[in-house]
Amino acid sequence: MESDQNTAYATRDYLHQVDWRQTATYALGIGATRQELAYLYEAMGPKVYPTFAVVPAFPAVVDVVSQAGGGFDNLVHAGQRVVIHAPIPAEGVLRTVGRLEGKYDLKRMAQVVASTQTWKDEQLVAETTWTLLLFDRGGFGGSRPPKTTKVEAPAGQNPDFVALEHTSPEQSLLYRLSGDTNPLHVDAEFAKKLGFPQGPILHGLCTFGFLARAVICNLCEGQGERLRSIEAQFKRPVWPGETLVSRGWRIGEGRVALSLEVKERDEKVLGNAWAEIEQGR
Repeated sequence: MESDQNTAYATRDYLHQVDWRQTATYALGIGATRQELAYLYEAMGPKVYPTFAVVPAFPAVVDVVSQAGGGFDNLVHAGQRVVIHAPIPAEGVLRTVGRLEGKYDLKRMAQVVASTQTWKDEQLVAETTWTLLLFDRGGFGGSRPPKTTKVEAPAGQNPDFVALEHTSPEQSLLYRLSGDTNPLHVDAEFAKKLGFPQGPILHGLCTFGFLARAVICNLCEGQGERLRSIEAQFKRPVWPGETLVSRGWRIGEGRVALSLEVKERDEKVLGNAWAEIEQGR
């Protein structure tokens, strides 16, 4: 693909058989504890965290990235959005279609935007948007990416919640069981080749899931179905074992401005982040 103009590519249907073991494994991968048994114990539902939507979407996104000239050896995740239309079932077959929305020229890198829609029977369950950077794929004469809307915490206003959570040194090993098997998150030599000499980094989608859980646990009374959408840009890597500090500010009409930092480095790792939540029931 030589230009961002030629992006009319849609994948085939990808089918994903989901069961409670998968949804519970995902919940553990994004830090769920015994206090969240409804997401971990099959006799209590089980409920499904809404950001699980990235799991059935992953094969379709890999397809789109391949079409755009990328692969695990030159790929970094730059941003994520998830929109939930209906609760994700813990049992059944989900159908996902991916689409290449754009490929943009950043000189040395290319930015690829992929989207997915996931269905249960005739019900649209979730939509996702993935912003990905491909090293050494720029300079093809395409246009620059469109500007994104900036979301910032209200100046001088205390957050409505602050959540501190520890990741384990094995966090990426646990999260990858949900299907994101990029060796960047487990193989030290591979990570070094991509510019991370400190070692494998935590999946951006794992950090994203921690942030979504913080919103659900602190502003939605643990009711994941009240999270309507969430998005964030990945600013800095997280290494397994670091401590995540999530903050959220209500900014009106169900919207919440968000930030996530690593405590040990006092460094923001997710930015331009926000969520939409359904008001209390």
